[in-house]
Amino acid sequence: MMKTVPVQDAIGSVLCHDMTRIIPGEYKGPAFKKGHIIKQEDIPVLLEIGKEHVYILTLAEGQLHENDAARRIAKAAAGPGITLSTISEGRINMKAAPGLLSINVEALERINSIDEVVLATMHNGIQITEPRDVAGTRVVPLVIDESKIIEVEKICRESGPIVSVKPFRNLDVALITTGSEVYTGRIKDKFGPVIRKKFDALNSEVISQTLVSDDPDMTRAAIMKCIDDGAQMVVLTGGMSVDPDDQTPASIRSTGAEVVTYGTPSFPGVMFMLAYLNGVPIIGLPGCVMYYRASIFDLIVPRIVAGERPTRKEIAALGHGGFCAGCETCRYPLCSFGK
Repeated sequence: MMKTVPVQDAIGSVLCHDMTRIIPGEYKGPAFKKGHIIKQEDIPVLLEIGKEHVYILTLAEGQLHENDAARRIAKAAAGPGITLSTISEGRINMKAAPGLLSINVEALERINSIDEVVLATMHNGIQITEPRDVAGTRVVPLVIDESKIIEVEKICRESGPIVSVKPFRNLDVALITTGSEVYTGRIKDKFGPVIRKKFDALNSEVISQTLVSDDPDMTRAAIMKCIDDGAQMVVLTGGMSVDPDDQTPASIRSTGAEVVTYGTPSFPGVMFMLAYLNGVPIIGLPGCVMYYRASIFDLIVPRIVAGERPTRKEIAALGHGGFCAGCETCRYPLCSFGK
C-alpha cells in the first residue's frame, strides 16, 4: 500500500520512485532518484517541481515495484547480442551489438497485450553497424501485480528471445564485374569499391574481383570458378537489365542454381537476382546499388550474411515499404524503407 505525506513532513522518508524535473529546452530527467532520503533542503525543490506530497510505499504480497518489474521483463526478453542499461525513471533500455536486429514480432505483440506492460523496439531486420539502443521496457503504474510479469516471462520462455542480434558471419565474397566496356578497359570499374565498403560494414571481405565481358559463357565459367575456389558468396555487378546485351541473369541460371527471385518490389533495386548453387548464394546487383546509399542490397544481403535464407514470399512482402522516399539526407536504416 502507499500513503501520502506532505513534503514538509517528509524529512527522513525514503522516496519509492524517481521524480522527474523538466526545464523546457534544457533538461528532462530525475530530480530525485528512488531511494533518496529527503532532507530539509530538498523541500523547496520538491515544491518547485509541483510535488506537494510524497508517497511512502509498502508493497502487498503479489505486487512488484516498477523498477523490479522492468528488470524482470528486460532479463526475460533480451537475447544474444543485447546488453541492458541501468534503470532510470522505471525504464530499462536494451543495447544491440553489431549484427542484424532480430525481433520476435508475434511474441512482442502478446507481451504488449498484457495490461500495464510496455516493451517497444526498433524494426525487425535493421542492420546494426555500431552498438546502439534498440528497445526499451517499463510498466505503466508504480506498482504492478506480479502475475502480469510472470505471464511476460512465460511468453519469453515459450517463444525464445524477443530482442536479439544475429552476428554477421565473416564470409569470403567473390565479386564478378560484367560488361565489355569494363573488361576491355574503356571505362574504369566504379562498382567494386562500393561493394567492398558495404561488405566491410558486414564483417565480410571481397577476396577476389573478376572482370568478364558480356559473353554469358564467360560469366558462367567465372561463377563456377569462384565457387570452386571456395567463395561463400558470389556477387555479380552489371548486365542486370532487360537490354538484349545484359546477360547476367541468364548466366546465373545456366549454372543450374536455384533462383529465388529475379526482380524485387523495391525502388531502388527492382532488377535484383538471388539464387543458390549448392548452398552458395549468387547475387546479381542492379546498377542503383552503386548510386544509392540504401537499396535492395541493404534489405536482403545483410540477412544472408547473418545466416538467414530469404524466401520468395518474404521478398514479395518488401513491396510494403519498398518505395524509398528519396530524402535529401538519407538516414537509412532509421526510416520507412523496407519496413
